[in-house]
Amino acid sequence: MESKYKRILLKLSGESLMGSKQYGIDEVRLGEYASQIKEIASLGVEIGIVIGGGNIFRGLSGASKGFDRVKGDQMGMLATVINSLALSSALVAAGQQARVFTAVNMFPIGEHYSKWKAIEAMQNGEIAIISGGTGNPFFTTDTGSALRGIEIEAEVMLKGTRVDGIYTADPEKDPSAVKFDKISYDEIYMRGLKVMDLTATTLCKENNLPIIVFDMDTPGNLKKVLTGENIGTLVY
Repeated sequence: MESKYKRILLKLSGESLMGSKQYGIDEVRLGEYASQIKEIASLGVEIGIVIGGGNIFRGLSGASKGFDRVKGDQMGMLATVINSLALSSALVAAGQQARVFTAVNMFPIGEHYSKWKAIEAMQNGEIAIISGGTGNPFFTTDTGSALRGIEIEAEVMLKGTRVDGIYTADPEKDPSAVKFDKISYDEIYMRGLKVMDLTATTLCKENNLPIIVFDMDTPGNLKKVLTGENIGTLVY
């Protein structure tokens, strides 16, 4: 089994880490993610990971509840650090080395992120988990993962979600929604599809980073994407 890609950026949703819980981290889901990631690491793929924080705190919805937007976003950044520590712990327990990098200096919780240190970790067979978003308010973790994917020179950004790709409408609400096998960045704009926010989509478009949106919650799917099976939706 050979991987189509040598180096990837995997974007995981914080909400997915809740699994069957109402908030926080579901240990079962965390373990499933760790084993899927270890499985593709054994193919020799170099892996960078960015995780959202929506299972713990979401800056934007915090702002609507009266939190200062900047402080809310900083709380969201810290939530991504908590998730990253949890994932690195699960990976190490599964026998896969991982290192946590943080966008702002948080020694000794994680190493201060730099492109070179992250690439060095990946080349040493460690998984680089890059937390804290971009380190700035007003940027989502989608934008953070687009930025990090471009920086670490990943060939593709894999966006693991609850849904098995991009549809003409939200398939959870509209049963007539049709799935795309592939779609261009421009068409996402024109159709107003909520795949990622516009900043993230623009970054990927301008730097030619393709995105594959797929269902990460089905064990085995991550490996299928990497070995070239036609699941999910390719954004190009």
